[in-house]
Amino acid sequence: MISLKPYNTFRVESFASNLMHIHSEEDLFRLDMNSSAGIKILGGGSNILLTGNIPETILRNEIKGVEIIEENQEFATIKVGAGEKWHEVVLWALNHELGGLENLSLIPGSAGAAPVQNIGAYGVELKDVFSKLEGISLPEKKIKFYTKEECQFSYRNSIFKSVLRESFFITKVYLKLSKHPQLHLTYGTIHSELAKKNIQNPTIHDVSAAVVAIRTAKLPDPAKLGNAGSFFKNSIISMEQFHDLKMKFPEMPFFEEDDWHVKIPSGWLIEQCGWKGKRIGDTGCYEKQALVLVNYGNAKGAELLQLAENIIASVKEKFGIILSPEVNIW
Repeated sequence: MISLKPYNTFRVESFASNLMHIHSEEDLFRLDMNSSAGIKILGGGSNILLTGNIPETILRNEIKGVEIIEENQEFATIKVGAGEKWHEVVLWALNHELGGLENLSLIPGSAGAAPVQNIGAYGVELKDVFSKLEGISLPEKKIKFYTKEECQFSYRNSIFKSVLRESFFITKVYLKLSKHPQLHLTYGTIHSELAKKNIQNPTIHDVSAAVVAIRTAKLPDPAKLGNAGSFFKNSIISMEQFHDLKMKFPEMPFFEEDDWHVKIPSGWLIEQCGWKGKRIGDTGCYEKQALVLVNYGNAKGAELLQLAENIIASVKEKFGIILSPEVNIW
């Protein structure tokens, strides 16, 4: 049995019967896809909660490489190995003066997991810079490409979390980055962070540094405190439900999603239910950001899942909103 503790940022102990390190497409073509045990695909382990031992064969994505494959005066398209650490890709883009990823700085995980989740932060989502991806259909052992439209991106979601879950192994991600980027400064506290430093004409480097400072201040370092970042998605509700809630909770923060829906920060909902900073055994809700569940040392995955379920129940009771986990539960 192989310990998975080094492979998940919650630092939860769990064991796998088989863990394979995938460095190339050839490694995948050599696999026996007819195994009755099944397959699970693992990236950086920053978005999973292990609640028991894993009988399936785990394929850990370790395909590397970043390069420009096409460029003109305005844009450059880069090809990224799906096993690259996401933040390393952001730093690579910054070093090459290519914009578009700066708001996505310091998001944990791998480049291959980025389109699965359609990662997003501070007003930018992966789909905004996404060109296409390449991978292998495991049942067919066949290389396929998916365009942005075919990936079916939505809020923290894609086709790879539904129809193609555990059956498509992403090997390369193609991103279209700008040489003259339009900066996104209005979401969250980026603008005030830049103002604190008296930066009036920010560059992509300034924006990235501001995002890193904000994230570092409110999110725990997984190397010091086990966590998987935001455990829950923000909550999207109907305009009708929002108006009813706003009557009862006039201080409720919100963002208009479209003409019919509103996004409510789930961290605020959790905090209003008294969970922020609360500790139960070795599990807890982080003191600086209620969206983050933490392992204080020796928490079991099942205990963290129980904490999440208790939080979901209390938010539903108080607000009538059902929180949806962002983290994948194994």
